[in-house]
Amino acid sequence: MTASQSSSTSSSDQRLADLIARLNTLGGPTSAGPSGAPGQGDADPTLVDPSNPFVPWVPESLGKANLTENEVEALLLKFLMARGTATGHESAQQLKLPFRLVEPLIRAMKSEQIIIYKSSTSSGDYVLQLSDMGRERARRYVDVSTYFGSAPVSLRDYAFAVAAQSIQHQKPRERQLKEAFKDLAIPAEMLLKLGPAISAGKGMFLYGYPGNGKTSIAERVTRAFGPTIWIPRAIGVDGEIIRLFDPVSHEEVPLPRTSPILQETNVDQRWIRIKRPTVIVGGELTMDQLEISFNRTTGIGEAPIQMKANCGTLVIDDFGRQRISTAELLNRWIVPLEKSYDFLNTLSGKKIQVPFDELVIFSTNLEPRDLVDDAFLRRIPYKIEVRDPSEEQFRGLFRIMCPKFGLEYRDEMMTYLIQKHYSPSERPFRYCHPRDLLLQIKFYCDYLEQPMEMTPRSLDFAAENYFSVV
Repeated sequence: MTASQSSSTSSSDQRLADLIARLNTLGGPTSAGPSGAPGQGDADPTLVDPSNPFVPWVPESLGKANLTENEVEALLLKFLMARGTATGHESAQQLKLPFRLVEPLIRAMKSEQIIIYKSSTSSGDYVLQLSDMGRERARRYVDVSTYFGSAPVSLRDYAFAVAAQSIQHQKPRERQLKEAFKDLAIPAEMLLKLGPAISAGKGMFLYGYPGNGKTSIAERVTRAFGPTIWIPRAIGVDGEIIRLFDPVSHEEVPLPRTSPILQETNVDQRWIRIKRPTVIVGGELTMDQLEISFNRTTGIGEAPIQMKANCGTLVIDDFGRQRISTAELLNRWIVPLEKSYDFLNTLSGKKIQVPFDELVIFSTNLEPRDLVDDAFLRRIPYKIEVRDPSEEQFRGLFRIMCPKFGLEYRDEMMTYLIQKHYSPSERPFRYCHPRDLLLQIKFYCDYLEQPMEMTPRSLDFAAENYFSVV
């Protein structure tokens, strides 16, 4: 690398760092995105999710899409090499770009004899095929990367989108929290503790005995931030591809067909609308999952879990029992948790700065002080204990759950259950017990072809079976 190239790269990196830092402070209603995407105040709430006015409108040119002709050419040639033949519209659709942006490039490649027109279609399109020269050029592109999916979005545009859709813009109040947790029996005092923590959008410890719903609580937190966001299918960094959209972590939410303006033809198809993500990782977590994972054979990168969780929630379940030490994990995230950005390495070795915008929930059965030192505890402002239910709450849970299993709630049967299977051994109540015991009763009654009801016999069977090794 020459001195001028090094200076240019450093300058570019600094501009991106300044952009992320500036976007992290955005709270105003009028910012416009690098690709012309509307800011917080530019969208009609009747057209989009009112809690997230950001929309990636279709780009007017390759330049506005932050794409070069070489990048698009490489994707087109690799697609045609894999497909054999394809029409111009099919090729544009594969790259998720408007045909009007791809057509001039197709004509230029035809003039250079890189592709040939094999035939025409009734709609006036052409069936494209690689020439010998085009096939050789495609092979050279494949040697670098086999990717020929959606054209990538620039890191700059992605940073803007994260800032525009940040959870820091969402300040859920009591009403939104009650709606998010409506399908979960949760005490009012617990909701009161969770509310400020969720609204702050910072790190949180959820700790307590197993079976009291810590994971269920964490899964519902994201609902309070609003239903949907837009993310790129893939991000491009200096010619390298990083896939962001992951069907395992993300759930697509198609655009409603009722809007006369917000339609697929008006939206940049390189972006996909998803539910605000909740990414959960448990004991299988390794340090490698916190970095971009590159397949050196294909040249394609996969975004780390924290990027997939941006604008949503990242749950570290069963914290303290990962394959990596808590010290390693926490040291890795001290800067991202404080600064709202992270540093990652690309395949070429370049270090890039990316947004870190998510609520991180550490869910554990252990006391936080037994896992981390005071210095890190100070960086996680909220530590919420998920306690065992009281007897009154326990009975209330059965009252709620019985109809869901086709059972009539009988208070005298609850007294029988508690006096026989809980009080003598001082067994603690757990929030998961009503569901699990009622499921045992259901299967018991189904098997014996008996009426579905709580009886001493069915309760004894369920409790003895369930608690046999507890």
